[in-house]
Amino acid sequence: MVGKMNWLVADAVDYNGLPADRSKTGGWVSAALILGIEICERLSTMGIAVNLVTYLGETMHLASATSANIVTDFMGTSFLLCFLGGLLADSILGRYKTIAIFAIIQTLGTVALAISTKLPQLRPPPCESPLLSNCKQANGFQMGVLYLALYMIALGTGGLKSSVSGFGTDQFDEKDEKEKTQMAYFFNRFFFFISTGTLLAVTVLVYIQDEVGRSWAYGICSLAMFIAILVFLSGTRRYRYKNSSESPVVQIFQVITVAIKKRKMKLPYDIGMLYENSPEASRIPHTDQFCFLDKAAIVAEGDFEDNNSSSPNPWKLCLVTRVEEVKMILRLLPAWATTIIFWTTYAQMITFSVEQASTMQRSIAGFKIPAGCLTVFFVAAILITLAVYDRLIMPLWKKWKAKPGFTSLQRIAIGLVLSILGMAAAAIAEMKRLSVARANGRNTATLDISVFLLIPQFFLVGSGEAFIYTGQLDFFITQSPKGMKTMSTGLFLTTLSLGFFVSSLLVSVVKRVSGGGNGQGWLADNINYGRLDCFYALLAILSLGNFMIYLVCAVWYKQQKKPKPAIEMVEDKC
Repeated sequence: MVGKMNWLVADAVDYNGLPADRSKTGGWVSAALILGIEICERLSTMGIAVNLVTYLGETMHLASATSANIVTDFMGTSFLLCFLGGLLADSILGRYKTIAIFAIIQTLGTVALAISTKLPQLRPPPCESPLLSNCKQANGFQMGVLYLALYMIALGTGGLKSSVSGFGTDQFDEKDEKEKTQMAYFFNRFFFFISTGTLLAVTVLVYIQDEVGRSWAYGICSLAMFIAILVFLSGTRRYRYKNSSESPVVQIFQVITVAIKKRKMKLPYDIGMLYENSPEASRIPHTDQFCFLDKAAIVAEGDFEDNNSSSPNPWKLCLVTRVEEVKMILRLLPAWATTIIFWTTYAQMITFSVEQASTMQRSIAGFKIPAGCLTVFFVAAILITLAVYDRLIMPLWKKWKAKPGFTSLQRIAIGLVLSILGMAAAAIAEMKRLSVARANGRNTATLDISVFLLIPQFFLVGSGEAFIYTGQLDFFITQSPKGMKTMSTGLFLTTLSLGFFVSSLLVSVVKRVSGGGNGQGWLADNINYGRLDCFYALLAILSLGNFMIYLVCAVWYKQQKKPKPAIEMVEDKC
């Protein structure tokens, strides 16, 4: 009997709802079936995003700023919906159903996109004029079909991205040493699959879009997603499942609501008077920060009356540990806010930088590189940076500082610095490109300047992403409460979303302020007539100011980690 119990996974069930058998469920086979969905999702989303701006400009005849905003709004919505997908997976559907449903939605979206790029009725007539104003733009119906396809894909991506990594880790038991080690390797494989999907997207898929046809490329994405769904469903009886629990967002609202209701009550002098009934091992020590929330743990008359059990109604009285969990989330917000600007600079790599590349010499030995393929240097920078950090920097840092590597806050800082340098390099490269445009003629389709001039900006921002992505992920997971790690991961992904939306807002403001109504200015309809270098310089300045604020926030966060006295006069502070 004891031997049989050892084969059962305590906190997981199988397809039939029975305790999961370790020998028949989970492990690498199940995890591999799940990873197939992720590589196809990256192939579709990134393959569309990195080359969409050229389609909008060359085929749909939209202005460069409008095209850039459509791309950034699409990507921003994708990451914003990750938060919604996480909430559905944690509290209603479970991760398995969430992945299956949203994968089907994304597949339908890519099919719709393939159709919209294939039918001539869904795009304006071709135009050879170098002046966009002479070309007929896509009408409302044509753009409506395109938007429908894009936002179906965004919805599918949001649901998938928040659940795939979590469902993959569900296949390993943290309490088993062997499976715990396998879980660590799963994260490495997960990142490898993301990078592989992105690499295929910015090379093979972009080439097919430009040289064979976009409808063929998106059709391949649809087929790949369909096959991945079948493979995923084939493992239904092998997966381990975790039961859904109360949403962390509900828990946060409970603390805030109770604190507001009891706002007129006075805090006790002794924090030991606050309500705490959690097991000793899982308690979080009280802190004096955000002491207004402590009022949610004040025991008042009637808190237990509406509940037949010994536990109070959580909408009337909260545990000190629950209050401290909310405080932990609040302490993450300053670092969260100061990383948004990085993803605004990142957005330029798949919008204006691709437009720059489309005007430059891209031929090597008779082979013409598609403009969207330049983002391969971005992906290469990520992989090279991670390899150098893992194999060179970490061992040296361990010998020098006796630490395994940079802290999460240090990695975020490095990423922010590299993004500043990336925007500075982009401004310098654009100044050179514009000088050639003035010499060759601004209406020249292909300028006499090599596209490889853009490599430094791709490489610097790509290296910055390698540091800031891993730093943010580490920070938001390790510094958040155990029961809110999925939500905090979603919070991290919202920085990507907001970064894209800030990019759209900034582009709109700059175009209005600098361009007037003639379509020129910094972000002209034809970038050869604009001053994109000034826009990049503005981003560098904004990023520098943001970095200074981040340093203040990082120092503030470290100070809050210092030990506090056991008994505090919290009444005086609140």
